[in-house]
Amino acid sequence: MGKTFSSGDFISGRITLELGKDCKIDYLSIKAKGKSEVRWTEHHNKTTVTYHSKDKMFSIEQFIIREQKGQDCNVVAPGTHVYPFTFQIPQQAMPSSFKGAWGKILYTLEAKLSRSMRISSKARAEFPFVSKADLGSIPELMIPQHGTKDKKMKLFTSGKVGMDIHIERMGYYLGEDLKVVASIENSSSREIKPKYTLYQKDSFFARGKRRVSTKDILKELGEPIPPSGKLKVTKVLKIPQHIVPSIFTCSNIKCEYRLKIVLDVPYARDPEIKLPLVILPATQTPGLQPPPYSDFGFDSFGNANQPGWNSTPQFPGAYPPMAPGAYPPMAPGAYPPIAPGALAPPPAYGTYPSLSDFGGKS
Repeated sequence: MGKTFSSGDFISGRITLELGKDCKIDYLSIKAKGKSEVRWTEHHNKTTVTYHSKDKMFSIEQFIIREQKGQDCNVVAPGTHVYPFTFQIPQQAMPSSFKGAWGKILYTLEAKLSRSMRISSKARAEFPFVSKADLGSIPELMIPQHGTKDKKMKLFTSGKVGMDIHIERMGYYLGEDLKVVASIENSSSREIKPKYTLYQKDSFFARGKRRVSTKDILKELGEPIPPSGKLKVTKVLKIPQHIVPSIFTCSNIKCEYRLKIVLDVPYARDPEIKLPLVILPATQTPGLQPPPYSDFGFDSFGNANQPGWNSTPQFPGAYPPMAPGAYPPMAPGAYPPIAPGALAPPPAYGTYPSLSDFGGKS
């Protein structure tokens, strides 16, 4: 995985401007911003309705070259010009980078060159952002989770089955082991098998409506339990490193996780239990602090071959590193804990339809 950034981190880089002749410039700027956007369409008879919403986490702009009052445009001589810049990401609660079925959360650097009587030139680069969270700062995440289910069999299967499920807590880090303790009773006439599924549920909000998408992250099968049998088993599931952490601090996108345990009973409706999970970013290894900045470059800015709006600028790393200690490390406790209630649902856009309207999982 490449470099990632979090609240309070510094991002440094440079803009390279290559000119073949004198160039009059109104301004050259660099902007760091974070935003979320949701969009989907629905067809009702002959009418197509677009649902769209967006929100801005932050926006910071620096002017590298700027026209001064009482002066003509800045004239930059031919040649290669390198302009360094540094941003500090605001220290506030913000969701991790995310791309889903009908929405995305992006964090970007955007350079803009404005010249008189010309269309402004732009170049943009995304940077991966990971939210900060700690199990100790949210007491609710340490609460053990428990579910129980009993079902009486009918028709082709007689008797009953039941299960009692426990997990140690609600919150887990990426890459952590999730231990599931299951007490299963099979008083039926058939062999049954427990199935374990971790799935992701994404919700997108716009114009008073919600769109939901779900996908299975991992699926594992437990040991079969014979008729008239009883078993207490511990199943260890490893939470993948590559999935997106839970998102609760975005107004129009929500990312949640569920652990589902199903008893596979032949010729009968399978009983199931669902337990909520909150997945947190992986913790940093003690003593391996990330560097205070990372190089982002926008090369050949202003020539005919410059990167376009949707292309990724180059990152050659030619910009020399800043002096050690230029930005002292953040003091312990500089990142405030997430306030109680931060995991509450996003602000209401209106009355949400029930999940059954979308045929999705709860």
